[in-house]
Amino acid sequence: MSIQIASLNSGSNGNCYYVSNQEDAILIDIGITCKEVETRLLRLGLSISKIRAIFISHEHGDHIKGVKIFTKKYGIPVYFTYATFSNSKIQLDAVNYFTAETPISIGTLKITAFEKHHDAAHPHSFIIEHHRTCVGVFTDLGIVCDNLIRYFKMCDAVFLEANYCEEMLQKSRYPYFLKNRISGGKGHLSNRQALQLFKEHQSPKLQLLLLSHLSRENNSPELVKELFQAETISTEIVIASRERETAVYHIINNSLSEGFVSEKQYSLL
Repeated sequence: MSIQIASLNSGSNGNCYYVSNQEDAILIDIGITCKEVETRLLRLGLSISKIRAIFISHEHGDHIKGVKIFTKKYGIPVYFTYATFSNSKIQLDAVNYFTAETPISIGTLKITAFEKHHDAAHPHSFIIEHHRTCVGVFTDLGIVCDNLIRYFKMCDAVFLEANYCEEMLQKSRYPYFLKNRISGGKGHLSNRQALQLFKEHQSPKLQLLLLSHLSRENNSPELVKELFQAETISTEIVIASRERETAVYHIINNSLSEGFVSEKQYSLL
């Protein structure tokens, strides 16, 4: 039994992550347009009819841009916290709520949210479980907190933020307030912080690390991949692009199969 995952887009221009098993699928955030979600799922050979729910991590535009149109068009339930929905200013006919540390079953998937540090009303990260396989979606993280460490250790695959290179950020033309917002504890994780988490707390069963939410101005995909690949032998390192979807990856519990299978169903141009 396996979980299939893909990033449809990852970055300040929009975030959307797909997680499924054989029967059911969910999206974490829809920060790109409905049309782009449709187009990217189609290119990956993934069916919208399989999507049972959408979970929203927080109310910033790069995480909710396409939610209203997508859910109205397809009638898919959306899950927020009360504070996140109130601050999103989205008008929906029906809303579902989740609370931290309380698992929600969506078909045969189990989704658990936990609180994180970010400058939003009530931000959360998520793990998604199917039998003994676990995937984490961990982005928009101000710090590496105890919650993050605890759940990171559980995962077979992770979307993990590596937003900025500290040296590049400090040398950038960003104004002081924006530099402070990014690095001040309620913004984003740096390459160094993400790498330290990976080195010190990864599970022996971690098969795949998708480095996510990279800054266009203050990071480099080549730099990030090199940093992480130097620290692992068995974990596959993939960059989640700001411009396109990734391949679909099948995450198979180690007790059932060796590693993961990447289904590159289209050309990454």
